[in-house]
Amino acid sequence: MKKNLVPMTLLGALLAAGMSSALAAPDWSKVPTTNVHVFHPGVTPLEWIQGKGEHSGATGLKKGETCAGCHVENGKLSLDVKRLQSKELEPKSAPKVGTYPVGVQAAYDASNLYIRLTFKAPSGSGDKSDKENEVKATIMFPNDKVEMGEQIGCWATCHEDVRTMPGANDKKTKYVKAGAMDLMQWRSSGKSSDGSVTDKRNMEGGKAGATAEGSKSGDAYTVTFTRKLAGNAVLAAGKTVTFGVAIHADHAGGRFHHVSFNQTIGLGADGDIKAVKQ
Repeated sequence: MKKNLVPMTLLGALLAAGMSSALAAPDWSKVPTTNVHVFHPGVTPLEWIQGKGEHSGATGLKKGETCAGCHVENGKLSLDVKRLQSKELEPKSAPKVGTYPVGVQAAYDASNLYIRLTFKAPSGSGDKSDKENEVKATIMFPNDKVEMGEQIGCWATCHEDVRTMPGANDKKTKYVKAGAMDLMQWRSSGKSSDGSVTDKRNMEGGKAGATAEGSKSGDAYTVTFTRKLAGNAVLAAGKTVTFGVAIHADHAGGRFHHVSFNQTIGLGADGDIKAVKQ
């Protein structure tokens, strides 16, 4: 009896097709977009937020409230942007644009989370120290060991003694005192990073297997991130996870970015962003 053999060339083609299907990007036309407003934070590290008399939210944080709970209303910022652009909170040079929207879409499958950002990066940066990159887009996820990670998002990494803060150590990077943050970044020079923030910021060696690609059309950028569900921050269907967005525009470096408050993505669950199952 003859065996029903599949030629190796055909088998290879079938396997390649199967792999291509498994790794195919989401159909973004079927994924809703939510605007997340980012803003220039100035010199407002975690210590400033927790300081007495400087920020009315310190008491709320002690009660377990979130930054977004006070500063995001119906998807829009409730924030004194002019104060953040003043010499009081930005002693060097504030960007001309204090806040702008970033469209966020999310999808997931059995292995990965996909996030797409769309935005128009404003000109008029207060700092042009990154000569190589006109734009950088970053997303971070805290794990459950980061102190107040779900309440404050990326602010858990921002301290008064890190580089570009007034009078701080130029060699000290962002850090958390416990736990870890997954960090993924796309740079307009074409590079991307799969990193983490622990006792220092690491732009390589991350656990989420993150990749990123981006493009520019006119003055609009589209950046797509892919990360594994496993990582420092473990994602899973039915779970809601905290994340934060940061955009460096017009060759900005260091603290001269625009950032979001803590946001959430629900993978088949409630969240500020609802990830669509693929």
